[in-house]
Amino acid sequence: MLYYQDVIQTAEVTIEQVNFPNQQINLVGNIFKPKKIFKDKYAAIVIGHPSGGVKEQTAGVYAALLAEKGFLTLVFDASYQGESGGEPRYLESPAARIENLRCAVDYLTTRSDVDAEKIAILGMCAGGGFAIKAAETDLRIKAIATVSMADLGDLFRNGLERDMTDKARQEFLSQISAQRTREANGAPTLYVGYVPNSEEETIGKKNDYREGYEYYRNSPAKHERSVNKMIFSRLDAVVNFTALDHVKLLTSRPLLFIVGTKANTKYFSEEAFNKASKPKNIYWIDGATHIQLYYVKKYVLEAVNELENFYHKNLGD
Repeated sequence: MLYYQDVIQTAEVTIEQVNFPNQQINLVGNIFKPKKIFKDKYAAIVIGHPSGGVKEQTAGVYAALLAEKGFLTLVFDASYQGESGGEPRYLESPAARIENLRCAVDYLTTRSDVDAEKIAILGMCAGGGFAIKAAETDLRIKAIATVSMADLGDLFRNGLERDMTDKARQEFLSQISAQRTREANGAPTLYVGYVPNSEEETIGKKNDYREGYEYYRNSPAKHERSVNKMIFSRLDAVVNFTALDHVKLLTSRPLLFIVGTKANTKYFSEEAFNKASKPKNIYWIDGATHIQLYYVKKYVLEAVNELENFYHKNLGD
């Protein structure tokens, strides 16, 4: 298994903590650079973590491993989460997540060790949907890749594998609206989880949710700043979000989807691939589930190898 705390102890990289703004919000991230490959200017990759995650989990693993391959990588905590600023805490804001990525590109262009013409993006899980959305209109992003990509709005609007009924959707929205009214009138904030908080809560859940519990709540990946909380009354903005409505705006920029053949979420990558213009590729990792691409060594290393080839080829590095 590949967990962040183990990877950074053995990876031949340097780590620099950095701060950069998203308007009035301070974002906290880590820059990884290779120890054995010295350049005046590096091709750089911005990495967006999964919703509910922090930079010290799977996004940090990929950042360290890709840095060993010769890239400068930047991974950071989303606004309102982790070590980054923003109030209220634990707000899941698609708009902020997308702007965070653009601000990360802003920051990279200010660094003397980054080739501003060679900046790419990698998004994981919901971070993949946000990465696509950011890249659609930010032409500074020269290559786009995702791992286990998911459209967070679609998940909340339609359920995993789109099993939510119209009746259930309306009930969900009614609950959100009622909670907004309660909180406007003085009730305490209600938080819900991204994944189940206990083994009992996994009963009857699909595999991706069961494995999400194991990874985030019951494994060495568990982190004190990944608290499995989001504000329920603000999920209306998540429901209203879609990641894949303008994929064709990525025209002429290379696009790579890395997907496990056993992932419940694989339909997102398939649909995005079908909507996208060339050049594009979908790379299947046989036997892998959505979450196993976060930490199972053989799957992660296969994904990193494909990402290395993709970025070296398309950044001309």
